[in-house]
Amino acid sequence: MNNLFATGRIVYYILALMLVETVVLIILGKVTRRGMKPLDVVVALLAGAGLLLALRASLIGYSWPKIAPWLAVALCAHVIDLIRRWTRTTA
Repeated sequence: MNNLFATGRIVYYILALMLVETVVLIILGKVTRRGMKPLDVVVALLAGAGLLLALRASLIGYSWPKIAPWLAVALCAHVIDLIRRWTRTTA
C-alpha cells in the first residue's frame, strides 16, 4: 500500500474509477432521460481529475511548476461547471 501512494499510482486507480463513473452516469442519463447532461458530467469530473493529477505530481515529488498546470485545469473546469449550473438555474 505504501508503494501505491509513494509512486502516485493510487491516482491512476481513482481516475479509472472516475472514468467508469462518467460512463455509468452518461448511460443512466440516456436510459432514464434524467440526471446531468453528458457534457455536464464530464466537466464536473474533469475538475476532480485535475486535482487528482496535481496530487499525483505532489506525491512523486514534482516541484510547483509541474503541479500548477493541473491545478489550473481543475480551476478552469470548476469555473466552467459553475457557469453552466448558474446560467441553467437563472434562465
